[in-house]
Amino acid sequence: MGIRGLMSFVEDHSNEFFTDLKLRDTRIIIDGYALFHRLCFNSNLELRYGGDYDSFADVVQKFFESLFACNICPYVVLDGGCDISDKKLTTLKERAKEKIQVAHSLSIGGGGFVCPLLIREVFIQVLIKLQVCFVQCFSEADQDIMTLANHWNCPVLSSDSDFCIFDLKIGFCPLNSFQWRNMNMIKGTQNYYIPAKCFSLDALCHYFRNMNKALLPLFAVLCGNDHINLPMMERFLSQVRLPPGAAISKGRRHHRVLGLLNWLSHFANPTEALDNVLKYLPKKDQENVKELLCCSMEEYHPSQVKLQDFFQYGTYVCPEALNLGVPEWVRMALSKGQLAPFISDALVLRRTFLHTQVENMQQPNAHRISLPIRQIIYGLLLNASSHLESMFWNSLPPQIFSEVERINKNIKTSIVDAVQLPKDHSDLSKLNELSLARRQTLLLETLKVKQTILDPVPALLKLPIAVSCYWLQSTEAKAKLHHLQALLLGMLMGPLHAMINSPDEECLQREDGATVLYKELQKMKTRPGPRLDLDTAHVFCQWQCCLQMGIYLNQLLSTPLPEPDLTRLYSGSLVHGLCQQLLTSTSVESLLRMCPEAKQLYEHLFNAMRSSAPAELFLPKGKSNSKKKKQKKQGTNWSKNRVGSISNTRCWYEGSNRFGPLMVENLEEHEASELE
Repeated sequence: MGIRGLMSFVEDHSNEFFTDLKLRDTRIIIDGYALFHRLCFNSNLELRYGGDYDSFADVVQKFFESLFACNICPYVVLDGGCDISDKKLTTLKERAKEKIQVAHSLSIGGGGFVCPLLIREVFIQVLIKLQVCFVQCFSEADQDIMTLANHWNCPVLSSDSDFCIFDLKIGFCPLNSFQWRNMNMIKGTQNYYIPAKCFSLDALCHYFRNMNKALLPLFAVLCGNDHINLPMMERFLSQVRLPPGAAISKGRRHHRVLGLLNWLSHFANPTEALDNVLKYLPKKDQENVKELLCCSMEEYHPSQVKLQDFFQYGTYVCPEALNLGVPEWVRMALSKGQLAPFISDALVLRRTFLHTQVENMQQPNAHRISLPIRQIIYGLLLNASSHLESMFWNSLPPQIFSEVERINKNIKTSIVDAVQLPKDHSDLSKLNELSLARRQTLLLETLKVKQTILDPVPALLKLPIAVSCYWLQSTEAKAKLHHLQALLLGMLMGPLHAMINSPDEECLQREDGATVLYKELQKMKTRPGPRLDLDTAHVFCQWQCCLQMGIYLNQLLSTPLPEPDLTRLYSGSLVHGLCQQLLTSTSVESLLRMCPEAKQLYEHLFNAMRSSAPAELFLPKGKSNSKKKKQKKQGTNWSKNRVGSISNTRCWYEGSNRFGPLMVENLEEHEASELE
């Protein structure tokens, strides 16, 4: 996030403030938030259709493979939730408003960058797959990153200009000059390195009359970072003298950066400089402003948290979480990324942000559909600790949470009631001790799905299908048959990919139907066009909201259903492309004819969702109500695009079916781990 105008200023003075590096044979601490945004926005990925998560996962994998090739050992540190002071609330709301405007621009064919809803979860799954060490902090990670990098004497990789202020021993490498796609070989060796640039804090201080580096945190809060309300300081800033001949061609922000650094360089230490700042302010405001500035400057001091303990021993002490009385199992799950920051925000602040997607801005925001799931999540978080309860009972009525959500093209804070749950579900500290059966029952009851419906579904697709059943039953969703068909065809990509890349000899011997179907589906990905089908986009945004909250509830209940592989579960450009094809020239049956195994899997998924779908979903347009009732009763005259049901389901479990392991073995492993 960082300091306004600082990064572009130092990059304009690259020769003065940066040194060239040939990076290899080192640890590196990576700002996870900055990295997944950088890879998402700078890899030519399609962002209008809700996320091409397969393409994003491939980019993330290639990034870390480049590091491994150069013997660089990455440690990824992710931000957690907002801290208890809530000092960034104003900034977060402003950014939420900006994202709505960008999402609207994308929805009508304009430009911009908005992260797909599940991008963070996909990023974490790739880290786990590649066995990259990572930790999720309890709140913002910057101080913890700086402290760990200095403990291990290694550089930091980020795009956050706050790292130009931190006193890092080895330095800060900006992501935009980290050339991981252009590895070079050291002459005369077989060793690769990544060309990079490293920011020098000493060089910056030398450029400004050898100023004391301890003054830089004061510069950051005066210039305007995420914690300071900029208008408060305008009176002071308007009177700061610029250096003689300072260029202002880069605009007011560079003008301000130059002026402040030049002005501060005249003082010996932060105390002297702060006293001079206060002289420009009315006496009645001086004490409050001094307290605010001093508090914000502390954000640039070393952290008490020792993340090295987590990477060495699997656990670490977080004083903030301990003081709040957060249950031990919740603290551990948060640190391992097994619970999302959404959960810690709801737990600590009783307030959450619902992130806008590229959706139909004329309709209620897509998150409305998953409100009942969130109310169950909030109900589970109500009774966490006496300390957390005492913080809120005086300010909010019992069982009340607030949500910052999109209303048209603005934001609004809405009040939400948590669901009152039975006593044995209402103690968060013991929630993970409930039996698998009881946790699974609560999950499935929330999603309005019976266990028997999911029995024929492969283990890794049980949660997505359960969520999809919930989605179809909601009156908020306006899903049509082709939306459902496209979604299920997209879900085949993961099993097809696994089958194609299987070491099984039968798969290696020939270019079989799975490969042909996989390639055919890849061809159907929508290329960027002039207009987005907003109704289709909104329907799939609603589905992603259901999936997101279904995953969060499943995680909070310690995964009574296996967590799905999100990297191949949903591709926005694929499902949008399939929708177009299914409405014009293609049928499901003609596609699946290429691969009998995929056809069988599709039918099991379709049949599982059949009982949750409204009857009219399967009827041709214009049929009478009596005809609808008749067809609902008979259950035979469905759309020509529907593949028929299977008469003998026993073959699904037989060894000849190469999708069988996805269903039986994975579920057995999951249940065995639950019993251990």
